[in-house]
Amino acid sequence: MQQVNRRRFLTATGVTAAAALAAGATQVDWGHLMSAAEIDPLDPDAGVLVVVTLYGGNDGLNTVVPASDPAYQSARAELAYRPEEVLDLGDGLGLNPGMKGLKGLWDGGRLAVLRGVGYPKPDHSHFRSMAIWQTASPETSVPTGWLGRWLDATGDDPLRAVSVDPVLPPLLAGERTAAASLPVGGLKLPDGALGQAFGGLGAAQAGEGYWQARAARSVTDLHRAAQTFGKSTKDGQKAKGELAAQLDVVAGLIEAGVPTRAYSVSLGGFDTHADERGTQQRLLTELDGALTPFAQRLAKTDRGKQATVLVYSEFGRRVTANASQGTDHGTAGPVFVLGPKVKGGFHGAEPSLTDLDDGDLKLTTDFRDIYATLLEDVLGADAGQVLPGHNGRMTDLFA
Repeated sequence: MQQVNRRRFLTATGVTAAAALAAGATQVDWGHLMSAAEIDPLDPDAGVLVVVTLYGGNDGLNTVVPASDPAYQSARAELAYRPEEVLDLGDGLGLNPGMKGLKGLWDGGRLAVLRGVGYPKPDHSHFRSMAIWQTASPETSVPTGWLGRWLDATGDDPLRAVSVDPVLPPLLAGERTAAASLPVGGLKLPDGALGQAFGGLGAAQAGEGYWQARAARSVTDLHRAAQTFGKSTKDGQKAKGELAAQLDVVAGLIEAGVPTRAYSVSLGGFDTHADERGTQQRLLTELDGALTPFAQRLAKTDRGKQATVLVYSEFGRRVTANASQGTDHGTAGPVFVLGPKVKGGFHGAEPSLTDLDDGDLKLTTDFRDIYATLLEDVLGADAGQVLPGHNGRMTDLFA
């Protein structure tokens, strides 16, 4: 079986701009970002979108679990969760037991579960389906990502979108503009006596000229960046997980006032054809352990309260388990949207487990409706410029 990872997605999706930019996209460093925060700080009232991609096709039925549905129990036998095992959401549904933090966000009205999300004429190929999600073009292949087109339509500053990953995802590649890339590696300055001496260089001095003062402030900025992003070191990444490290960086950038409106982070490993239950629950626990403190942290600051998080995967899985206690590629699945401004609860109809399309769930929510809503209500953009020919949107996703 071919390994599913970001690099293979990038080169196989057909988003030619992204492939060309894989090695040459604008890569920014901490100093560049902190200077941008000082020169052109993020408007405290500006919405910020954080896109979390779950690569591999997450099994939606074991994420938002219809545990009380006899059809679910019958179709999945040992793979199914019992009603008493899941975290009850109402309507006969419950979150996977690894998602206790997100259950707390649900109880606080800050988590929206969008049900039955997919696109017409679904494709079971990882690469084609991910290309469709990242370009927002189900019918024809296009060479630009949906947020790349947003960048094209709204200016040419790559700092308006940042990928916290060495590989720029196709969704951030436009025809004329692409997002910046910021690899997660952490920032470490000298400590001890040397660190104190270095920090002293940033102190203001009476009578110094403009450029001397500017150089001193740059040292102060660097120390402020180290304090802000200190948790995002490689050691911290190993201890907390890659997604948590990425989201720590994003939270620090938002709090520092970096003028970025859209971020991209990701977590892989969801192609669970065998022994799914333990693998998926471990991954969902990692997702939960990254998203929950991220949401709690952002809720404490004015800029953080402007952030909205989208969590999606390229498709769900088949209703019936396979012979290896896993699930095969399917179609529609749940999408999460969370943040202080989100209207929590269920959105969209729950797909039937008995009225199927050749064994697959039928979509009840078009993913482009979600994109249109986020473009307009979070980024303040004209969705028609980014999603030509699509007129749908969700009217009740935000309070």
